Amino acid sequence: MQDTTTPTRRRFLKTAAGSGLAAMSGIAGAQSFDYRPNQRYPDPAVQILDPSFAKYRIYSSTVEQVATGMRWAEGPVYFPEGGYLLVSDIPNNRIMKYSEKDGSFTVFREPANHANGNTRDRQGRLITCEHSVTRRVVRTEQDGRITVLADRYDGKRLNAPNDVVCKSDDSLWFTDPLFGINGEWEGSRARPEQATTNVYRIGRDGKLGAVLTDLVNPNGLAFSPDEKKLYVVEWKGTPHRSLWSYDVGADGASLSNKTKLVDASDQGALDGFKVDRDGNLWCGWGSNGALQAEPVDVGGRKVYPLKGRPEDLDGVMVFNPQGKPLAHIRLPERCANLCFGGPKNNRLYMASCHSIYALYVETHGATSLS
Repeated sequence: MQDTTTPTRRRFLKTAAGSGLAAMSGIAGAQSFDYRPNQRYPDPAVQILDPSFAKYRIYSSTVEQVATGMRWAEGPVYFPEGGYLLVSDIPNNRIMKYSEKDGSFTVFREPANHANGNTRDRQGRLITCEHSVTRRVVRTEQDGRITVLADRYDGKRLNAPNDVVCKSDDSLWFTDPLFGINGEWEGSRARPEQATTNVYRIGRDGKLGAVLTDLVNPNGLAFSPDEKKLYVVEWKGTPHRSLWSYDVGADGASLSNKTKLVDASDQGALDGFKVDRDGNLWCGWGSNGALQAEPVDVGGRKVYPLKGRPEDLDGVMVFNPQGKPLAHIRLPERCANLCFGGPKNNRLYMASCHSIYALYVETHGATSLS
């Protein structure tokens, strides 16, 4: 992997991170803020909703803020060989790097074509969904070169590749909603060329195929530990955001038996998620921004408040393979995506608005790519 940060800038950002202002680089310094972890064990931020989750909670582990200073953190991916985490900062058009070895938080790639979801392939190479402008899925080779894996389907440009996962047969599966071309915040506004928002599969032979075409803005996706099921979040589900389960055929590519596993209700927001070795789904969670039907009086003004309380929703929801809620890890920011990492693959990294939070748990990601 190639770190494009200059030595001077790297030293400056490292110093800023050590002082609690991880990204005071002049780009997003105003997005940094202090976080005070809970002093008491067990951490009250880890709320157990079902007793079966107790075995996954480490009594003496607390939620930590390991980096801050982004505008919208997404797509975390961990590299065990180097002991570091990469995370996309979409509006700032960069990928950031958090090092477990020295706690530094530096720019890995800038510009990054508004990178969103990231993963590793089975050879340890970075796979990135370039969310806007280029609108493609790329691979970073070991020497730093960029290889384009997909940018068109049926001769038309992709919408805005969002999240990506690698299967054990070396195929790559990714979602392609409209978010990156809907406005100017996460890239540049553009007219979609695809008639639908699809889930795609890139085979080992490099061929691109649409495996799902009936979801409205598919978002996060992941496989069950045995890869017999594919889970996909539908951002614009009916009536609410939903997480769907599909059976994966014997050919490793076909999907059937669409089943709703999780309904986020009228105020919750499902986003990116990962699966642990027991098949539990650890899901980014928060408010979906929906407004109440009637206004309330605030200082003499009629204001339409959000449904629910974002501070009660923000964090990570954990569900068992049957979709039963097991736990809520409460965070001070809405969590968009997460991954397992650390030397033992038992540290949950949560990319949440402006910051990265971490929590050691008594489980592991379903694979080393989780």
